[in-house]
Amino acid sequence: MRVGYIRVSTLEQNTARQLDGVDVEKMFTEKASGRDTARPVLEQMLGFVRDGDVVITHSMDRLARNLDDLRRLVKTLTDKGVRVEFVKESLTFTGEDSPMAMMMLSVMGAFAEFERSLILERQKEGIAKAKQRGVYKGRKPALTPEQAGQLAARAKAGESKTALAKAYGVSRETVYAYLRAQFAASQ
Repeated sequence: MRVGYIRVSTLEQNTARQLDGVDVEKMFTEKASGRDTARPVLEQMLGFVRDGDVVITHSMDRLARNLDDLRRLVKTLTDKGVRVEFVKESLTFTGEDSPMAMMMLSVMGAFAEFERSLILERQKEGIAKAKQRGVYKGRKPALTPEQAGQLAARAKAGESKTALAKAYGVSRETVYAYLRAQFAASQ
């Protein structure tokens, strides 16, 4: 079976250009960061494919953003008898790959990882310059100051962090972050 895997990092990004015109029988589409391999749709795809299947993805960086994850995923798939094809790079891996093919996987994967680090570096530089100009405000706070005060009071009264997270529509980690900030401010 020909299985496609598409990934974009944000909900606003479009998946249309990936695997456009490529014939697949089953498609797995994910909108999640590629910074690690703990992605639900990737896990579904890995559980779905069987010996003799072909996994097709637009490019290496759609499957993994770092070389170690890329190698591990390709090995996991090829160990199951699954063929892996990267359209953009015109590379295919079967598990019986030559040393040259494995070197190409490593080199191309290293380029993808390097490209990602350059993007992050440019992003940091852009944010720093925007802060200097006074136009970067950062992420909007999850809670208003009065909500943060209410949250702290309810936590002090013994209400569970899970219940508070649910009540305010935030994660438990956000609750803890606000409580740490409240504690630091009171010191």
